[in-house]
Amino acid sequence: MEKSFKKIKLDNGLRVILVPRPASLATTVLVLVETGSTYETKNINGLSHFLEHMCFRGTKRRPTELQISSELDSLGASYNAFTSQEYTGYFAKVRNKKFEQALDIVSDVYLNPTLAPGEINKERGPIIEEINMYEDLPMRRVQDLFLELVYGDQPAGWKILGTKDNIRSFTREDFLKYRQEHYVAKATIVVVAGGFNEKGMEEKVKDAFSGIHDGKKSSKVSVQEEQHNSRYTVSHKTSDQTHLVMGFRAFDVHDPRRYALEVLADMLGGGISSRLFQKIRAELGAAYYVNASTDLYTDHGLFVMSAGIDHKKLDLVVNATLEEFAKFKEEKVGSKELQKVKDHMIGHLFLSLETSDELGLFYGIQEVMGMPCTAPRELAKKIESVTPEEVQSVARDVYTNNRLNLAVVGPFKEKSFSDILKI
Repeated sequence: MEKSFKKIKLDNGLRVILVPRPASLATTVLVLVETGSTYETKNINGLSHFLEHMCFRGTKRRPTELQISSELDSLGASYNAFTSQEYTGYFAKVRNKKFEQALDIVSDVYLNPTLAPGEINKERGPIIEEINMYEDLPMRRVQDLFLELVYGDQPAGWKILGTKDNIRSFTREDFLKYRQEHYVAKATIVVVAGGFNEKGMEEKVKDAFSGIHDGKKSSKVSVQEEQHNSRYTVSHKTSDQTHLVMGFRAFDVHDPRRYALEVLADMLGGGISSRLFQKIRAELGAAYYVNASTDLYTDHGLFVMSAGIDHKKLDLVVNATLEEFAKFKEEKVGSKELQKVKDHMIGHLFLSLETSDELGLFYGIQEVMGMPCTAPRELAKKIESVTPEEVQSVARDVYTNNRLNLAVVGPFKEKSFSDILKI
């Protein structure tokens, strides 16, 4: 399936990753920068995401949003941008013969936004409406509520979108200062993945990003972890379904236990045959969606399960989930179940990398998170090597009361979990 990838570091610190797949009909150019909401202070919370929007509002060479989108649409491109806690990304996927035009547009968007005051004022409205949209979606609202519960008043606990007051207050100078501090060569990665012609590609990328700022990168404040007992929070919302997130503080993405934790998450909620899906949906008939996953960053991490359930079965689901958690601490998983989960994870990994955009993200996110770039087959070997003892050990490490948290959004004005939220 795979060939080797090539990683290049230019003199200014810009990193370039080339991932050729000759059989691919499409090529993706992805730009990632090491900054996101956890690099913000409280008065600029939401600026990373707002800046991502503003990069598409016009550049020096393409002064309007319509010019940018029309040019990309004329290429038949699939394109977007995204902001997370620790990185921001911009990408376009096009058929191979249109790649150079896509590279020109994406580099222009990243390097040369005009950040015109009038455009900033116009974009405040859509972002505030994006905040409103997510507030109206309890499935999304409960995720934010969970982070607020776990991390409190620090960047890891703030919303990526920021607050409405902040969105209304940002000035052009705020954007310029933030870009100067974070959008620098040493913190930027350009990934090219797919069916491109490798000849001369390094020079093409180097030329396209020749105008990148070569400055010092500002750092982030480390996440502070402090918890002594299990905690919960309930947000009242009239709804037809109760949404919950329950999980544990875990560890960072560099921890060698991550592979065992990811196997554990898949076993609990990675598919229709997973333990939580079978227990909560198939047996109890309490939910439509139920899943479990890890969310690991450079200096913190989470293990979480999520579900949308029948109001009347909330306590039943919480208890059943805690029982499933506890089983992993008490007994080793069987070899047959463990192998099924490994095959599921590896199969999903390889199938997901059939598209050039996912292939680019696979390598780019490893790099932007400070991890060694690992090829899919090497990652598969790490998953295959996880033992029953390692799964039980990581469950015992993570599944403790002083790491346990529960967030609920539903039609409850007074609701306590003090008696049952224990493992």
